[in-house]
Amino acid sequence: MGGAGGTGSSGATGSAPDPFAEAAAAERRAMVRRIEAVGALRDPAWRAAFAEVPRHLFVPAYYVPGPAGYERLWSGDPDPARRARWLRGAHQDTALATRVRDGELVSSASQPSLMARMLEALGPGDGHDVLEIGAGTGYNAALLGHRLGDGHVTTVDLDEEITESARAHLAAAGHRPAVLTGDGARGCRERAPYDRIVATCEMPAIPAGWLAQCRPGARILAPLSTGLILLTVRGPDHAEGRFLATSAYFVPLRGGGARPPGQRSAEPYPEVYDDEAGFLAGLAGQALEPREALTLWHHEGRPERERFGVTLRAGRQWAWLDDPEGPHAWPLPDYA
Repeated sequence: MGGAGGTGSSGATGSAPDPFAEAAAAERRAMVRRIEAVGALRDPAWRAAFAEVPRHLFVPAYYVPGPAGYERLWSGDPDPARRARWLRGAHQDTALATRVRDGELVSSASQPSLMARMLEALGPGDGHDVLEIGAGTGYNAALLGHRLGDGHVTTVDLDEEITESARAHLAAAGHRPAVLTGDGARGCRERAPYDRIVATCEMPAIPAGWLAQCRPGARILAPLSTGLILLTVRGPDHAEGRFLATSAYFVPLRGGGARPPGQRSAEPYPEVYDDEAGFLAGLAGQALEPREALTLWHHEGRPERERFGVTLRAGRQWAWLDDPEGPHAWPLPDYA
């Protein structure tokens, strides 16, 4: 991604001064207030990370919908009003399209309040090693590095252009975690074991191989369907957990863990659509047709996301409602 247009970092040795530093600091303060207003950033350590990591250095250019398709906003725009618009937009509590290829979104910067909720739910502590699947802009890795130290953070992405861009953004902000190009579905054995794994891309299932790269008691947080599953790792072939309350929409994972051929996404509902019912249909995959999923959802009292969970055990993986051994369970694709 081009168009960094003079942005640098006041914290990176030898880099040019950041011409947006003062205005960006004010925008970050406003961003933190917006995130706090929706109930996130209760942990002072994460509040400090969001307040101090210069988000604008990670989105020197992004795309917004325009009358003729995507419109590009960037830090080097010769028009001062458009530069100001870019800076304000970089700190809004919304997802940003950062990479578009042939009209298709391939990378984005996640909504800051969702990132805050995910990091707080992931709950890494001092000395923990974290693997991130999906490098994106590098901003999430910088937040993790601020909290844990860069040496405890590894981020992996399949796309070399994305990892190169993330590495440059991180360096401009004074952070140097391990940024590797590879298939995130396979994890990163050379830097294992991990205390936490977090995916920032939608997945059809949890790659079973991740579990062997975790320490006992580790947590895995990943987007499934339109939700966020938080698993506790019990051993190299056993993990279990429930979904968080929040909905979440991410760019799909590419590579070995991508949706297998023949597995369909949830079809549109033939009746009144509800986001929670859509979550169930996406989670159940081919096991339930949309009308069946909607009927079950109503029959079970319109269950909220926290009543659903996922279990990996002895080579099997399944999603469930209320009880891993209960009557409502659906197989998920297995990835070694």
